[in-house]
Amino acid sequence: MNKISVYIVAYNEADKIRAAITSVKWADEIVVADSHSTDNTADIAERMGAKVVQIPFNGFGDLRNRAISACRHEWIFSLDSDERCTPDAQKEIQDILASDPGCDAYYVPRKNFFMGKWIRHSGFYPDFRQPQLFRQGTLVFEPDAVHERYEVKTSKPLGVLKSPIHQIPYKNIEEMLEKANRYSSLGAVRLAEAKASSSMAKAFSHASWSFFSLFVLKRGFLDGWAGFLIAFGNFQGTFYKYAKLVESRNELDYRDRTPG
Repeated sequence: MNKISVYIVAYNEADKIRAAITSVKWADEIVVADSHSTDNTADIAERMGAKVVQIPFNGFGDLRNRAISACRHEWIFSLDSDERCTPDAQKEIQDILASDPGCDAYYVPRKNFFMGKWIRHSGFYPDFRQPQLFRQGTLVFEPDAVHERYEVKTSKPLGVLKSPIHQIPYKNIEEMLEKANRYSSLGAVRLAEAKASSSMAKAFSHASWSFFSLFVLKRGFLDGWAGFLIAFGNFQGTFYKYAKLVESRNELDYRDRTPG
């Protein structure tokens, strides 16, 4: 059977890292890519037998590239701290590795859970991100502060697993708000680097569209109040991303105009 490394990216995830590692104890190697957590994330991971590598956070693309380079085996499975590999996904991955894999990279469906329920709509299922099972050297990420852009280096078609893993994107509403704040700040930096235009009117219009897209077009209303909160959280994150860009440019303009 082909050997596999699992890498898990983490920062201050002491309340999540144990369950994430437990779900992939079947792997030949577990690498936790920690960005100098200030809680005991790294200690927990080491006590559970994972190899912890400390990687300063310079964007998610750089983080993932360096996490991949820390893996020793030919095949890699990517898991975030808020994700859990299921027994069905484990078996399917092991069956692939026990054969001659027909693909070099595979997308993995994710079931998201929030407020104690499976979110079936709101764009949250099957909720593929970048290929999560891939052969070493197949996936290369671009340096990106927020959502990782990537290039797949293979001539083979991309595969798709049938069995989903689980994700708990927000353990509670407080964490949802914290993520909206953190990702909006990173998003504002990305917009500034792209020299994007912004105004408070644009902030509101983009945020309104994001709410409408999730709650109506992607049928988030069928997920009840959980779907409403997800759409509203997306509204907030989008609004503040553009609003923070306006704020930063106003501050620069003020400093340029202030004498002395």
